[in-house]
Amino acid sequence: MSSAQKCRQLTLAILKPHITKVPHVFQNVRNCIIDNGFQVVQSTRTTLSKHQAAAFYSEHQSRFFYNRLITFMCSGPSEVYILAREDAIKKWRDLMGPTKVYQAVYSAQGTLRADYGLTDTRNATHGSDSEVSARKEISIFFPSFNYDKWVNEEEPLFRSGKVVFDEKNFVHYILKSQVLQ
Repeated sequence: MSSAQKCRQLTLAILKPHITKVPHVFQNVRNCIIDNGFQVVQSTRTTLSKHQAAAFYSEHQSRFFYNRLITFMCSGPSEVYILAREDAIKKWRDLMGPTKVYQAVYSAQGTLRADYGLTDTRNATHGSDSEVSARKEISIFFPSFNYDKWVNEEEPLFRSGKVVFDEKNFVHYILKSQVLQ
């Protein structure tokens, strides 16, 4: 398979509450996603409950910042996306920059966290760190999404460009003519 035909990988992306509250920043981040070749497979806006946030961030439960992180993530709406592209996990993590905002500002200028992160908790974005994490995290926010079905049936259509971008809903749809074939 040539690089032009390489399969799309999925990752989960979250734009945190302080990003969604500032319209021009929110739009800049969304533009950055599209400008960097990502396709948006599904999109939702949600305000996490404490239960949802606790389940999502359970791996950090023993960390000193856990309560601050949970409180922040429940403080307002977040945008959550399933993103697709070649090497999506790595590319999204590169675009986000280091988790620690201070480090991002000094070593990764131009990344989302360097440009829009405020603190290590309010670091603008989240992204899956592996395919295993992506599957788990996607299932939390999009419980009816069938990961394997997407890989087997829809990914080839995304890869071949048989999708259209709906800017208003910030999602790519498979062209109806392709569904009938």
